[in-house]
Amino acid sequence: MSLFSVIYYLLALLVYILALPYLIYKSKSTKYKIAIPSKFFLSKNPSFEKEGIWFHTCSMGETKAIKPLVEKIKDEVNISVITNTGFAEAKSLSSNVRYLPFEIFLPFWIRKQKALIVMEAELWYMLFLCAKSKGAKTYLINARISDKSYSSYKRFAFFYKRVFANIDKIFAQTEIDKKRLLELGAKRVEVIGNIKLAQLPRVTREFKKSNETLITAGSTHENEEELILDSYDRKYGKLIVVPRHPERFEKVNVLLQKYARNNSLTYHKFSDKEEFSSDIILVDKLGELNNIYAISDIVILGGAFENIGGHNPIEPAFFGCKLISGERIFNQKSLFECVNNYRIIKNEELKETLENIENLEKSTLVQEGDIEPILKELHGLR
Repeated sequence: MSLFSVIYYLLALLVYILALPYLIYKSKSTKYKIAIPSKFFLSKNPSFEKEGIWFHTCSMGETKAIKPLVEKIKDEVNISVITNTGFAEAKSLSSNVRYLPFEIFLPFWIRKQKALIVMEAELWYMLFLCAKSKGAKTYLINARISDKSYSSYKRFAFFYKRVFANIDKIFAQTEIDKKRLLELGAKRVEVIGNIKLAQLPRVTREFKKSNETLITAGSTHENEEELILDSYDRKYGKLIVVPRHPERFEKVNVLLQKYARNNSLTYHKFSDKEEFSSDIILVDKLGELNNIYAISDIVILGGAFENIGGHNPIEPAFFGCKLISGERIFNQKSLFECVNNYRIIKNEELKETLENIENLEKSTLVQEGDIEPILKELHGLR
């Protein structure tokens, strides 16, 4: 190890020692009772048993983004994560999932892998250093340096230069990202777009678009339908409601029926009539949401007006809908970064937002990604 590596390791060890009382305290909470012991005490978190392609991601959004890559790779796939939601998502992709241990453990925990592939901003110094020193080819994918974070990166350029020295190749999102990465000391950088957009929504059947404005409340949860109805007026357009969970279809049906009757509006269920002639329609059938987004003008995206974590904004943005979401998008932040022109609002602002919807531009997607260059790079390792 270099002198820099020794100093870095000792500082990390000091941080760990100082944080121990807090970590012990937090490990007793239900939310962290598995994650903290795994990451900071190596509890039930052994090294990967087999040499393979090792992906490291942070949370749910980043883990979802590697799915097309994982499905194409025939080697042993190992995945490490940081968050609880990332761990749950990773388990659906591989049986070999670990929490990434704190950096002081990595020199002893990491075993030889064919490649280490790290998503976005997970620039852990010891992670790249140890993986590379044990024979892995190292890659950073979907790399991005925002305008907001660029000045911070430059202030610590001396540190990031050493991180990038242990990364064999970087796949960046844009030419601007490439330029900034090279300025910070990166060597081989290729622009391939945002790989979170490597799998785009598909229409499975086409519906005729209405001459009237069509508002779709997509993937709604308990209490969100009431909020939307309290904010809705027929003058805004027709309303389509698509609850997230089928077990709620009947409850939402009763709610919409009552609202339509009290406001002298027409109403029907999609299961009774698969078209959109009524003022309000309940879509009580699975697998139709993207088909409906394709003919919608406005989407009120559920899951963020309640404490759910939000839902996928890429789907309505792909179809150019005007996109409105609540504030609680904590599970989808990385996907919202892929979207231009959306409105995040407080619950009480929904009616005012619909009143002034003409001021909101249609949502669009940022540069689409291509995973083929990554697969080509990995092909030579197998």
